[in-house]
Amino acid sequence: MWVQKRLGVISLALAIGVVACAPPPSPTASQRAGAEPPKPAGVARITAAILGDPAALVPELNGFGIRGVDAIEDLTRVGLTTFNDQGRPVVRLAEAIPSLENGNWVVFPDGRMETTWKIREGARWHDGTPFTSSDLVFTARVGQDRELPEFGHTAYASIESVDEIDPRTVVVKWRQPYIDADLVFARGLAAPLPKHLLESALAENPAGFTQLPYWNEGYVSSGPFRVRELVRSSHVLLEAFDGYVLGRPKLDEIELRFIPDGPTLMANLLAGSVELTLGINISLDQGIEVRDQWSAGTMGLGLSNAQSVYIQFLNPSPPVIANVEFRRAVYHAINRQELADTLMAGQSPVAHTFMFANQPQYREIEAALPRYDYDPRRGTQLIEGLGYTRASDGLFIDGAGRQLTVELRTYAGTVNEKASLAVADYWQRAGVKTDVSVTSPQLARNNEYVFTYPGFVLQRYTSDVRLLQNLYSSRAPTPENGFRAGNISRYQNPEFDALLDRYFTTIPLPQRIQVLGQILYHVADQVTQMPLVYDVEPTMIGNRLVNVAARNIPSSTQAWNSHEWAVK
Repeated sequence: MWVQKRLGVISLALAIGVVACAPPPSPTASQRAGAEPPKPAGVARITAAILGDPAALVPELNGFGIRGVDAIEDLTRVGLTTFNDQGRPVVRLAEAIPSLENGNWVVFPDGRMETTWKIREGARWHDGTPFTSSDLVFTARVGQDRELPEFGHTAYASIESVDEIDPRTVVVKWRQPYIDADLVFARGLAAPLPKHLLESALAENPAGFTQLPYWNEGYVSSGPFRVRELVRSSHVLLEAFDGYVLGRPKLDEIELRFIPDGPTLMANLLAGSVELTLGINISLDQGIEVRDQWSAGTMGLGLSNAQSVYIQFLNPSPPVIANVEFRRAVYHAINRQELADTLMAGQSPVAHTFMFANQPQYREIEAALPRYDYDPRRGTQLIEGLGYTRASDGLFIDGAGRQLTVELRTYAGTVNEKASLAVADYWQRAGVKTDVSVTSPQLARNNEYVFTYPGFVLQRYTSDVRLLQNLYSSRAPTPENGFRAGNISRYQNPEFDALLDRYFTTIPLPQRIQVLGQILYHVADQVTQMPLVYDVEPTMIGNRLVNVAARNIPSSTQAWNSHEWAVK
């Protein structure tokens, strides 16, 4: 739609105020009837929800914009390590994390490396089968299979071999330095797969591997909870895994509901049928509304990933988007401080980089970056310098009288849509006609549609520097890779790739941070994306829950310690 009306600070504040003051959504009859699940005597059971309807129970097989799957992973699937609530790796199925100090991470003079992992004694899959080194070797084989890019990772280019030494010991040999070698076989990088359940299926029908019932109803993994029942587009019922390597969870059951829209999730909270939200869920203003009416629980807050505008670099429309001066112009036209004050209730800083603001090296790097503070006059000058003039309606036209029009896509959701409307309004006031298009949850599953947006897309994406690998040129989603890669802007630059290579092969931290600064400088200088503000992410937590906290770093979820959750 063409946004015609001004959405400045007053209108944004009013929009939030209206939501905050509105009565809670009324639950439907089906939600009211039997809303509170039966609780057998003596069973410690909770009901949680994610704001999404996943296609599978693992992140690898879900498209962008599908929320909460990372929390499902932390509940059901653990690797050798995971990230705690401070973003630090902690052991799970491994006895220890390889390091130079303990001798399990060895760097040779020629740059080759070896990392040795020892699996905890007694580690098992949910079906009782021992978890062994052969599972990790199989997992690496799947990740290296070019026909299965969903499971790939740029780290595999640095891996020479994965060798089973004995049933509990595996050695990863690296042909070159790789800084995250101590994070392999965990979420995001070779998350373990059960060889005994998947090897023959892969051999018999490689093309059908990602369609196996295993990824849903037949899911078997190694986390604290295992799948007892899955009803598509409804819920998954999880039960405590008695054989969990860190000990049986304190909870017996978790019913995790799939609720794809915020108002319905709010209604379920207020009706008492949901007592915990997981993953990225309702927006901050929705959380405030629930908090003010919800005597059964509280709202926890955490700073999360940046909301950013991503730019299309493959055949952008209009072509002027490829001009860095135009990108700088429209960036200057966005009042990000106003967005932070209104959309995030003043709880978020302005984002000058996608890098997560709580990471230790953030402040030093941020201070050296090019800045695009709110300066609409400067934006106008830059666009005029490209040969455009303003027509009588205030919008820019080119020398042939054609109007300068861009599309701004976003995903369904309160914050995404409000931020997009505000950005579109800023741009139209700056003379750039802007059409806002909201991608439905159904279209979000269509990767070709998702990645072939013509101009700009506003969304949140990971701010964790560990996932810089998604910025490689080779990660640009194209027909050749089935649009199944993570470079949202599809920006391709050999010099930038070389910087990424240096970053991922520089082991000493001080030198690595210098390279990181050069990477972020390139992104800011060339405006390959436009960070706006950091999300303030609510987690709604019922009063009877114990050891449950909000997520406060993107690399972790609320469920990182779910085996310790309990009820009063």
